[in-house]
Amino acid sequence: MTNSGAMIGEEALSPAAQLFHSPSLNCYIVTMIGFKTKINPNFVKAGLEQTLLKHPLFSSKIVGSKEGRNMKWTPTTVKLENHVFVPNLDPNIDHPDQFVEDYVSNLTKTPMDLSKPLWEIHLLNVKTSDAEAVGVFRVHHSIGDGASLTSLLIASTWKTSDPEALPTVPIKKRAGSTNSNTTFWWLLSIWFVLRLIWNTCVDFMLFLATFLYLKDTESPIKGAPRCDLTTKRFAYRIVSLGDIKLVKNVMNMTINDVVLGATQAGLSRYLDRRYATEDEKDGDNSNTNNLPESLRLRAIVFANIRATAGIQDMAEMMAKGSKDKWGNEIGYVIFPLTIALHGDPLDHIGEVKAKMERKKLSLEAQCTLPFSCCVLKTFGVKAAAALTHTVFTNTTMAFSNVCGPLEEISFFGHSIAFLAPSIYGFPHAITIHCQSYADKMTIILAADPNVVPDPHRLLDDLEESLQLIKDAALKKGSSKLLSKKED
Repeated sequence: MTNSGAMIGEEALSPAAQLFHSPSLNCYIVTMIGFKTKINPNFVKAGLEQTLLKHPLFSSKIVGSKEGRNMKWTPTTVKLENHVFVPNLDPNIDHPDQFVEDYVSNLTKTPMDLSKPLWEIHLLNVKTSDAEAVGVFRVHHSIGDGASLTSLLIASTWKTSDPEALPTVPIKKRAGSTNSNTTFWWLLSIWFVLRLIWNTCVDFMLFLATFLYLKDTESPIKGAPRCDLTTKRFAYRIVSLGDIKLVKNVMNMTINDVVLGATQAGLSRYLDRRYATEDEKDGDNSNTNNLPESLRLRAIVFANIRATAGIQDMAEMMAKGSKDKWGNEIGYVIFPLTIALHGDPLDHIGEVKAKMERKKLSLEAQCTLPFSCCVLKTFGVKAAAALTHTVFTNTTMAFSNVCGPLEEISFFGHSIAFLAPSIYGFPHAITIHCQSYADKMTIILAADPNVVPDPHRLLDDLEESLQLIKDAALKKGSSKLLSKKED
């Protein structure tokens, strides 16, 4: 089965795409999709011909030298048999969850063939604890970022409740303006701009310091040099999105604040246990708090820096055949996490909210990618890749959070049970990705098994921390309600 590419002529790779093809930043996005029914490969292939293959980058291969700036997307004929893989599996296989984890992990050992378009789908008709079958979608990061691929998924799926309608995703509401006091708002605007400039300058200096000398503390979860080359393992945990929204509403914060705060709390619990294990090896197990007093642990937090179009807008554009806003338009901030055992679990999300509010008054995310692209255009791909690789190496982990469809969706006639995207190729031993879908939130962990030999235990800590935060928020919400009744 073949299909011709939609691109009329060759197209040069964007600076970001060139970065993702450098040897030190050769990154891939891998997504596990759980289905509620067994997968019919013929339906999937027919659907791909009508959707995915119409997008130029999925029907083009790369030509040109990695060492130069002449890499280009070139249209080619797509042979689906080279991209859609359906292994013959025993439906009653022992330990199916472990089998799927091993299967996905083995994919990280093999780079993609540059002589064909850089994507593939593996259809695994094996029942797991969360799905009747699992699809694994692997795509090179040069094709697009998480927002682009999520929008492509939305453009290729339909609401389960309405097979003729595209899914919907949350849309950020813009704050309304007021003219009640013009002088006051002018002064407030001037103060805002001054803070924005100051915070951006401070964050950019910290970015340069991280590149030059500022490194995170060596910890049990800090990856070794070139850990980007090691095999990664992927594990996930599905939690209630309703619980997260409950905390969000009680604490007056964003969903991102809640999940990043729960991540900070979970990592604190996990590291406390790992340090306790090291103390026991040294003959000292008397401490109740085993965390070091001063521990610098920072996360690269990715952000979609598109100025106007959201995921929903992009999905609708691609459904109409447009490729505007496609590609890699992601920035990142270097976010310090406070690793500590707090008596009140809400302290974790409170700390994260305060830091994130400060980061929102900065253009750090908008500067990081353009700065790397500027270095690329001035000094070449090697220099730009070395800059990004060094900054990432000097931090401990990566984190991202992407909004998914608000309702259940179907993928070429197959109802989806969960979405679990992740990434590998960055010099981190841990990457945590959060993906919402309908009433669920999937927490996906990509881990270097040499550094994190027990990824499911870390997921337990993340889930337990979220539960403790929810319980504390419920208690606080009840107290507020009681106080209002007494007043």
